[in-house]
Amino acid sequence: MDSDGNRDARGTHANPVPRPAGPPEVPGVPPRPSRAPGAAPPPLPDGSAFLSWLRTPRPEAPPGVWRLGHRPRPQEEPERVPGRQLVSGAVIAFLVGWLIWSLLWNGYLGGWWLLPLYAMIPDSWAEPHSFGSVVVVYAYYALIAGIIMVGVGRLGRWDEIWRRYGPPAWRPATPAAGPPPAPREDPAAWPALRAAGAVEAAERLATEAHQGLMRDVDHARIARAWQGVQNGRHSLATFTGAVLGAGSGACPHPSGDRDLPARRAHHDLVTGQVRIGTAADDARNPYAYRGTGLALGPDLLGTSLLAVGPAGSGKTGGVVRPLAESLCLHALAGRAAVVVVGAAGSDLGPAEAYDVVVRIGHPDSVYDLDLYGGTTDPDEAAVVLAEALVGDLTDPHPGGDTRRSTTVLAQLLGPFRAVHGRFPGVPELRQLLDGTPGPLAELRQGLRAAGQESLLRELDARERQMGHPGDVGGVLADRVALLDRPAFAPFFDTSGQSRPFSLKSLDHPVRVRIDLPERGHADASRMLARLVLAQFTASVTVREDRSLFACLVLDDASGVVTPEAVRGVQRLRSAGAGAVLTLRTLDDVPRALRGPLLGAIGCRMALSGLTPWDGQDFAEVWGKEWTEARDVTDRQIIAETPAGKAVHMVRRVITGKAPTARAVTVRQVERERWSASELAHAVPAGHAVLSLTTVRGEHAPPLLVDLRGDPPGRAPRTVQ
Repeated sequence: MDSDGNRDARGTHANPVPRPAGPPEVPGVPPRPSRAPGAAPPPLPDGSAFLSWLRTPRPEAPPGVWRLGHRPRPQEEPERVPGRQLVSGAVIAFLVGWLIWSLLWNGYLGGWWLLPLYAMIPDSWAEPHSFGSVVVVYAYYALIAGIIMVGVGRLGRWDEIWRRYGPPAWRPATPAAGPPPAPREDPAAWPALRAAGAVEAAERLATEAHQGLMRDVDHARIARAWQGVQNGRHSLATFTGAVLGAGSGACPHPSGDRDLPARRAHHDLVTGQVRIGTAADDARNPYAYRGTGLALGPDLLGTSLLAVGPAGSGKTGGVVRPLAESLCLHALAGRAAVVVVGAAGSDLGPAEAYDVVVRIGHPDSVYDLDLYGGTTDPDEAAVVLAEALVGDLTDPHPGGDTRRSTTVLAQLLGPFRAVHGRFPGVPELRQLLDGTPGPLAELRQGLRAAGQESLLRELDARERQMGHPGDVGGVLADRVALLDRPAFAPFFDTSGQSRPFSLKSLDHPVRVRIDLPERGHADASRMLARLVLAQFTASVTVREDRSLFACLVLDDASGVVTPEAVRGVQRLRSAGAGAVLTLRTLDDVPRALRGPLLGAIGCRMALSGLTPWDGQDFAEVWGKEWTEARDVTDRQIIAETPAGKAVHMVRRVITGKAPTARAVTVRQVERERWSASELAHAVPAGHAVLSLTTVRGEHAPPLLVDLRGDPPGRAPRTVQ
């Protein structure tokens, strides 16, 4: 903190990156009081909520299940007796028990059941009746009645009636708070640190946890630092010294933040999950998932996520915002690096929740976007830039590429960097692609002065190709012209006068948000989105520390899916990274790329309002399953005797239907998990069908999920 009380946010670059300062303070204005006049002071901080959250069990569960406080369910649904049949059976069992007791009491079954009583009572108690004999006799009667009640109770399933309609069904199912666990099993006591000899550090952290000075982000961040000690990246002495000096604030994020300004979703940083909804209690969902919370984490996002749904279906508010919020928390804990890309004004969280905010086309933007991704290799820069400029114009077949455009750009970027020591800016690149004589002659003269004969031959080849028909240089120049607009004049500067952000910084736990100018610049926005995706896939695959999860969240990936983008998404899983893409419809993707895209993505989400032709693509990728089909046939019964005909006539008069006999045929058939018609018409508003795949290869079938929040009384607690 500085003298003015502003937080000094350090970025992930070599030089400090200050966060944009807030509005100036008005001098002479006293600070706002924390409580009303005469009100009692706030209570001292208490760590009971944090300790309760930390000690809540998190059992192993199938992929996507919210593990905080989860109670596992059986895989198969137990046979449930209908309520009417259950109550009638219980009443009949009670009447049977009453009848048996009446027959015994009145002697209709003989006196054999009293023989054990006669054997227990001495002859001296028989006459006159003593108090002891009366007690023993009535106790024996109660024992016999109890045995009868237990028998008929089991026969009538009274225990199930008690669980279904009694007091246990009235009160909410909340786990009872048990005694605190032993120090060796208590996560708040940091047993791993004690076992390694860092007892003083463990005591300091346990004390601050009990005093309410530790947050869930602090716990996750220190646990991440301890993993670095175990992996040998940090020394035990350095870690212990940091904890003893700063307590729960040790090993801070470069920005100094220990939490986000606000949270909207429910997070569990112990498991790394964020809750996005609840699995519907629907027959199409497996029984183990029905009614359980659905959550996403790095283990699922590592296979990437594709969400498809029309505008207003909840993609941004129900999927993108919670995931961006969760990844920002992971970044504060040192676990992840996140890049969130969306249109300006989208609900992607406050600017204070990010370290770097790039507002392309906004004059007040503090940061710029590096057009070449921070690379110094002309060939690598040409590959990424060609994908951004004309990736959507290539053959949509999965084997299509941009090699011709890459060659054209490399023939210009290499010579320009050799002469000027930097890559060209947007206006300079446009002039070179247009074949303007002045810049090309200047470039040629510089190469001759530097003795760069090989690069001079590249430039000569470029000039020869300019006059040939089919040259892609003109197409590239037209695409670059979309960025050579007055709104983008201060951006994409390569002279060193701006502060560009490079995706090479994803080696550090950085939080980045990029706002695209969709209004009036839709084509430029789609081109910039392709540029960010290409730079992301190129940078994360060459990182050294792949334990730091990197994720790109791209709100509205229309015009972004290209053959090279599909290949890049396929490489993310092995690089410890993932991508979150949203589409309004699969029609925004070329027909030849829809199948490869759905096959490359591990987590697929179809939101309500999907069209039948989009649903057909999801139905094909989700495949079929074997299910049990029941065919019921009603056959009319023909009476042959006069009495039978009379009975049938009376039955027909009463019921209005002819007497029939029902035949049931059960067979195994193969059907689609979710058909195109069901995806288009059977998904309620605010719901989605979601299939999941973890980085370890575990699968979850398509699940019907309610994205409208947690049901009343079941919202999990989030520790902040």
